[in-house]
Amino acid sequence: SGKPAVKPACPNFSSGPCAKRPGWRLDALQDAALGRSHRSSVGKRKLEECIDLTHELLGLPKDYVVGVVPASDTGAVEMVMWSMLGERPVDICHWESFGKGWFEDAVKELKLDNVTEITAERYGQLPDLSRTSPKHDIIFTWNGTTSGVKVPNSDWISDDREGLTICDATSSIFGMDMMPWTKLDVITYSWQKVLGGEGGHGMLILSPRAVARLESFKPNRAMPKIFRLTKGGKLNAGIFRGETINTPSMMCVEDYLDALKWAKSIGGLNALLQRSLDNVSVLADFVSTRPWIDFLCE
Repeated sequence: SGKPAVKPACPNFSSGPCAKRPGWRLDALQDAALGRSHRSSVGKRKLEECIDLTHELLGLPKDYVVGVVPASDTGAVEMVMWSMLGERPVDICHWESFGKGWFEDAVKELKLDNVTEITAERYGQLPDLSRTSPKHDIIFTWNGTTSGVKVPNSDWISDDREGLTICDATSSIFGMDMMPWTKLDVITYSWQKVLGGEGGHGMLILSPRAVARLESFKPNRAMPKIFRLTKGGKLNAGIFRGETINTPSMMCVEDYLDALKWAKSIGGLNALLQRSLDNVSVLADFVSTRPWIDFLCE
């Protein structure tokens, strides 16, 4: 018949929401703080655990802060753009639809001056990242969700930069080697990508330089409540201690915790990176023996 004789145990294939971890069952959520306020001691403890485990698993520098924010990766990126951009020129690098969206929002919605677009000619290519300026803020997507093209490393980012590097990491973090973290001042992602979590919640990681920008620069624009990262001119530190801006789903929080604990149990970040490499090698072997298919990435 020509149909495969062997089928995968889990046929789900998506760029997010992604498949759950191996062996996931609904009873993994039995300890969820359901029916409890996220502001209660148990709710806040769960959110703090999310933050602490994320920091630990990624091996972030001690002075980087992690927060749970509204509206998935999109919300995390937008709150950063609205809160931080405008202090200096910005270079926006894109080679797929989400990165292009950040460029369009900067120009059409925030109406920023001095925005440089650095893009590829077509899907499958990476633009010339050496065109970025260390004097400018830089926004880029580490791995393009809709093109599968990623930056090879962060060597092109200056250690002596004056601007901030803002990285949309939602399709790379936990699955690709992004270190050293000190090259990145802002990192955003969502739970439903590499770890197979549920949608609706974003993660925001800030370096000390990013915090300093928030506390020294006040943009001349109205700031929606869910984008406000400061209070009284200082970082709203509560966000990075589990005091979320709006109400999170405690069921989704428990699911994210389950994914983090599973990742830790199999060997942490290095084990996750190896799983990612093993998976892409399966696809590479498939492609190498079939002339009718190839990777979009050039």
